[in-house]
Amino acid sequence: MPISRARFMRSSALFLLIGLVALLAIVGATFWLAQRSEGISDTLTQWRIARAATVNLRNSLQLVETSQRGFLLTDDAQYLEPYEREVGRIAPLYGRLAATVQPLLGDRVDVSRFETAITAKLEEMARTVELARTGRKDEAIALVRTNEGKELMDEAQAFFAQTIEAADAQSLQGLTSQASNFSALRIVTLVGGAVILLVVGGSVWTALVYTREIMQARGEVEALNVGLESRIQERTQDLLRANEEVQRFAYIVTHDLRAPLVNIMGFTAELDTTMKTIQNYVLAEPGKASENDAKEAKLAAQEDLPEAIGFIRSSTKKMDGLINAILKISREGRRPLKPEPIDVKSMLENTLASIQHQIIEDDGEATLDVAVPRIVSDRMSLEQIVGNLLDNAVKYSAKDRPLRLRLKAERKPGNRFTLSVEDNGRGIAEQDHERVFDLFRRAGTQDKAGEGIGLAHVRTLTRSLGGDISVTSEFGRGSTFTVELPLDLRTVVRSEV
Repeated sequence: MPISRARFMRSSALFLLIGLVALLAIVGATFWLAQRSEGISDTLTQWRIARAATVNLRNSLQLVETSQRGFLLTDDAQYLEPYEREVGRIAPLYGRLAATVQPLLGDRVDVSRFETAITAKLEEMARTVELARTGRKDEAIALVRTNEGKELMDEAQAFFAQTIEAADAQSLQGLTSQASNFSALRIVTLVGGAVILLVVGGSVWTALVYTREIMQARGEVEALNVGLESRIQERTQDLLRANEEVQRFAYIVTHDLRAPLVNIMGFTAELDTTMKTIQNYVLAEPGKASENDAKEAKLAAQEDLPEAIGFIRSSTKKMDGLINAILKISREGRRPLKPEPIDVKSMLENTLASIQHQIIEDDGEATLDVAVPRIVSDRMSLEQIVGNLLDNAVKYSAKDRPLRLRLKAERKPGNRFTLSVEDNGRGIAEQDHERVFDLFRRAGTQDKAGEGIGLAHVRTLTRSLGGDISVTSEFGRGSTFTVELPLDLRTVVRSEV
């Protein structure tokens, strides 16, 4: 379906609107997903910091406890080096832990209670170390055996485990949310990209179709311009050719009609002389007519008079035949054409069947080769054209060989087709190729009856159908008459005279 300018504008506006909506949707979804991803990333970072603070405090507290117990067991001051180094870091580590964990855990964990437990544990370890340094190792060990320090450490370990477990769970949940976020972003990107590609593809397709139609229309206009010039030239050539034919036709008609008239005039003068001879004898006074006058009158009445009347009668008959032939061609040229669908193959088979018996009697054969679709033309004119050509082929067949006829129809460029009749008959001399189409003109030996109007009639019919006829022939070998016609007579502009 052709794309109009208004439809092209509407389609372009629709595609642009769809593309804009898709782009806004992609940008909005991407911005929201990016914000969500940033929030998840911030939460994950906070939980990782809280977990790291928890692990650092736990490791530091365990290192202090291990150093304290090693000193109590060995009385070796070297075991106190980790204790003295780490005990001062616990307070800052706890402060960092409390600052990061409290906002995350909220009311789920009592951080102040945990602070009390750590403080009590540090005081317990400090007392045992001090007792051991002052030589009261037994009191220090007895203090450890009260399990007060163990209970405080167990409480701290439980807090550490709870915090680390919560951090790991939140990290896993955050990673899952992040993966889901990335999947959603990927889907949005793919769907949005597909929509944009469809919009771009649709816009490009619409533009290409519209551009192609514009180029096609421009090409048609250019072709029409070129065709118009060509048709003007063709019409000019047709008019020149028609003018030449009219002049040649006028000459032929004048010449061929003048010959009988000259005969009639000559024999009319002879009749006048003959009548005078008879009158001299008949009107003479009785007894005065001489024997010679009687003899001459008798000769004129028996020979001269019948001969003159016979020649006059044959000349007028010839003139009547010529005039009837002219009228026939004139009527065919003005007959209204009736375009109708025609199956060329069926039409040729029927026309060929009408002369098949003549071909068989001469041991000849005819072949048919049709490669054209159904045409629209004037059936009567077409049948007359083919019939005349087939009649000529049979009439002027060679006496020394059987007739071979070939009828061929094929399609040609420009919605036209050709119909050719090829025979192996007498052929036509090259100088007579154009002459045979003239009215009252015949070529070769005149041993067959005819007036020389058949091919002239065929050419008149052919041109009235918007076509033309040509001949290729070699004397003694055969002839091929080719008729070129339009596939549809309705496309032909016929001049009315």
